[in-house]
Amino acid sequence: MKVFTQSVNFNADSELIKFVEKKVESLVKFHDKIVDAEVFLKVLNTSDKENKITEVKINIPGSELIVKRETKTFEEGVNSAVDNLKRQLKRSKEKHRDSLIS
Repeated sequence: MKVFTQSVNFNADSELIKFVEKKVESLVKFHDKIVDAEVFLKVLNTSDKENKITEVKINIPGSELIVKRETKTFEEGVNSAVDNLKRQLKRSKEKHRDSLIS
C-alpha cells in the first residue's frame, strides 16, 4: 500500500513521517484491498493547545474512508484516526462479505 503524507503550514521531520506510514500501513491487516492512503498533517495558527489536525483518507475499491482529528500532537491524532479506521475497515469488509453471500 502506498501512503502519501502531506504537511501543511510546517515541515514534518522524517521521524514523524515514518511513524505515520508505519501506523497507516498496519491497516492492511484489517482490509486486504486498500489501494492507497493519504495523510494530511495541518497546523492551525491559533492559540488553542489542540491546533494540530490529522486527516487520513483510505481508498478502497468502491469507496473511501476519511477520518479527521484535532489534537495536541500529531502522534495522538494518527493513533486515534487509525483506531477509528480499523473499525470502519472491519465494518466495510463485513458489508462486502454479506453482499457476496446474499
